[in-house]
Amino acid sequence: MQSVAKIRLADALVKILEKEGIKYIFGHPGEQILPVYQALRKSSIKHVLMRHEQSAAHAADGYARASLQPGVCIASGGPGALNMVMGVATANKDSIPLLVITGDVPNSLKGDNVFQEVDINSVFEPITLQSHLIDNPAEGIAIIKKSILTLKTGKTGPIHLNIPRDILQEEIDPSLLNESVEIDLETDWTDFSQVEGLLGKAERPLLLVGAGVLWSHSSDDICNFAEKYQIPVATTYPARGVISEDHPLSLGLLGTRGTERANHAGEKADLILAVGCRLSERTQKGLGDVPIIHVNLDKTVLNGNINIQADVKDFMVKISEISTKNTYKWLEELKKLDKNHKIRTDFKETPLKPQRAIKEILEGMDDSILVNDAGSHTTWITLLMEVLEPSSLIFSGGFGPMGYGIPAAIGVSMARPLKNVVVVVGDGGFQMTSQELATISELDLPILICLINNQSLGIIRQWQELYYEGAFQVKLENPDFVKLATAHHIKAKMVDSPGDILVAVEDGLKLNKPVLIEIKVDENEDIPLPK
Repeated sequence: MQSVAKIRLADALVKILEKEGIKYIFGHPGEQILPVYQALRKSSIKHVLMRHEQSAAHAADGYARASLQPGVCIASGGPGALNMVMGVATANKDSIPLLVITGDVPNSLKGDNVFQEVDINSVFEPITLQSHLIDNPAEGIAIIKKSILTLKTGKTGPIHLNIPRDILQEEIDPSLLNESVEIDLETDWTDFSQVEGLLGKAERPLLLVGAGVLWSHSSDDICNFAEKYQIPVATTYPARGVISEDHPLSLGLLGTRGTERANHAGEKADLILAVGCRLSERTQKGLGDVPIIHVNLDKTVLNGNINIQADVKDFMVKISEISTKNTYKWLEELKKLDKNHKIRTDFKETPLKPQRAIKEILEGMDDSILVNDAGSHTTWITLLMEVLEPSSLIFSGGFGPMGYGIPAAIGVSMARPLKNVVVVVGDGGFQMTSQELATISELDLPILICLINNQSLGIIRQWQELYYEGAFQVKLENPDFVKLATAHHIKAKMVDSPGDILVAVEDGLKLNKPVLIEIKVDENEDIPLPK
């Protein structure tokens, strides 16, 4: 009998990813991961060469949020792996499903303090769901398969696979690729019998929706349930758009920066059904002393009076047929309150007010996906944007690193190629990952970058002036951003007057090409602080 030729673990890894439908891997090559790159050379998977490993993780994160499928990022050992830490921690904080693959020094040299050796797994362990050191190639196949299955069906977040270079080159029997794996999807329906009774008695119910609804692909289930029983819906930040914010049952964002209508509902409801959310400290700002039914697949975040550990979609199916009270009076009470923030934007003077600039960007972007970086501009977007579709506002709300926006927009654009992508970033955040202009240009992605230039770290300046005796080390001596973009073969212009931003955004989107608009704004304008 002829024996079947064995294959390297690196080739097996790529074959598994292909079979699982992975289309893109965001990464940067290095010595310890080169066996995987050799396998990718022959693969249908497209490798997206990022200019920094942090950006690779952010791009995979953006891809996941926009596609609602796991993102994949890859780096070498030592410096390459450590450069990814910021991006992986960002995804972990927001429970974004990422497969994070790192190479490592050969297993035979581990513990000898050789070149680029560092305990990678100890670094990644606290910022991932799981961090595996694969030191046995046959066992590694099962670990890889279980990791992907977990990302697709279980609790979401990054899973890290660290594979030494010599292990990647070891051979396995290809029959291992055909073996099935299972994971233990832990659920607990013990208290479900109380749920229907409480919902049936509630006269002022509130449905509070988090990003777990997106990952369970339950947006339609939520909308159908709300409409069937006429229950108002508020969302956490990452779930904005799960129900269109122009829908009559939508109350908008609840908690810090929440709408008057949503926060009133959070305080005055007689029952809150919280699904797929963490009930973070920001969300709790909008909640009164109200009984909560909390549904989440992650038992570590359950914090309600009744806790159901379950997938959101499974839960919504189980409660699709219930008896409820008429909510007409409750809805009429809520309609009397503001659903939109009252922010003045009609400034006509210069220097240009940033809130006026953001308003014009939002008016000009049409149905583009907006990717938001961290900074003072984030407040204006939060207060002024009406989110009409799921996954149309992409932002790292849990961790909020500067520099997220540009690389995340690359992932978003790869995930949604038929959509224009608008990224709003401050001059400080832009300079943390501006090297990715090269990636955008090389791939010719239709990303419109709106760079808000206030020549400072604006929100830090504001805090310093309020609490720390004045501004210090926040003034930015910026380069010529237009020339920088042009050097990357990206069309660019600067605007600084009211009315010009709207035109520039509309014209830029028509090109369906990479475009940068530098928007100079008043460097002394403060944001309204949350109450």
